[in-house]
Amino acid sequence: MVDFRDTEQEAAFRSDVRAFIAEHGDKGAGSGEEARADRATLDPWRDALVERGWIAPAWPVEVGGAGLSIIEQFILNQEFAEHGLANVGGLGVNFFGPALIIHGTDEQKREHLGALLRGEVMWCQGWSEPGAGSDLASLQTRALREGDEYIVNGQKIWTSGAQFADKMYLLTRTDPDAPKHRGISLLTLDMRQPGVSVRPLTTMDNRQPFNEVFFEDVHVPVSNRVGEENRGWYVGMTVTDFERSSIGSNVGAQRRLRETLKIAVGHAEHEVRGRASYQWRHDFTDRWIEAEVSRLFAYRVVTMQNRGLVPNHEGSMAKVFLSDVGQRIAATELKLYGLYGGLWDQGRSEAEGGAVATRFLGAVSRSIAGGTSEIQRNIIATRGLGLPRG
Repeated sequence: MVDFRDTEQEAAFRSDVRAFIAEHGDKGAGSGEEARADRATLDPWRDALVERGWIAPAWPVEVGGAGLSIIEQFILNQEFAEHGLANVGGLGVNFFGPALIIHGTDEQKREHLGALLRGEVMWCQGWSEPGAGSDLASLQTRALREGDEYIVNGQKIWTSGAQFADKMYLLTRTDPDAPKHRGISLLTLDMRQPGVSVRPLTTMDNRQPFNEVFFEDVHVPVSNRVGEENRGWYVGMTVTDFERSSIGSNVGAQRRLRETLKIAVGHAEHEVRGRASYQWRHDFTDRWIEAEVSRLFAYRVVTMQNRGLVPNHEGSMAKVFLSDVGQRIAATELKLYGLYGGLWDQGRSEAEGGAVATRFLGAVSRSIAGGTSEIQRNIIATRGLGLPRG
């Protein structure tokens, strides 16, 4: 029998988190929603998190983190998601920081870690390229060493938040003759320096979360390299925060369903043009069940991690299932309003379907971002089922 109840220690920590939210949650209201508040608005919420060490819950206490266990991180993320709150550390705290803690020099840690926690510097990640997305190790951005500098030329794409970022950590090829997973180095650079150009990309839901970034003879000091030269692939793959259950996204899906249910029940009051028909109710029931199944995937992943195991295809199963469920939830929500739901009018209230079309279009990227569903299914097939590679 599976027991989902908290232990006495876990229940005490959950109560602590809820008390913190009750005291400080209004400072981060809406921070976990798709339309994130701006940086200045989130400063009080960030300050409260920094004081508790919860802006970097997986970091060691001695470098400003909370040193939380796997289960404690899970509970923290779950409770924040339930209240629509975000841990606002971003890519810098969640990815670059852990790599720096393990591979960075003392000078690099002094320069960057404190600023990361205080939110003084916004980072972006230079990973994907036009010809190197799912197969990232095929990247071609070059960094040629000349004395104490690297000269960087190339292009990155799908770079989240690059138009707002102060700095970037990126993977570049420093030895073009080495096998593709070798000959790569991880560098940091200033996004405002000469030779760096950023072009926002407009998505089909009329947002600009991603960018193209071009490098033309960009000078980067060798001291900005994190880890050994030509060993950047392994530095870049370092993530000490193993809590990757996606419980926050799962809780977000369930919150979305609860909001949709409220609107469906109140149709007569709101005079919504669509109707919760017999067939729609069946579809909604399927979405509710699927969201519960997705939650069980998240529990499976965190249980493995808590036992000292590293999820592989299990994480891919959770990711691809949640991606599909997210898209189906958006489609089911759109159907509630009929043709009226397709109107692109942000001026309408939530009950009138104001953001339904936007969410429907935005859901398309769920099966692409963070590793395409095709890649996830290949992992499930080869590593989970033992099928031969095609």
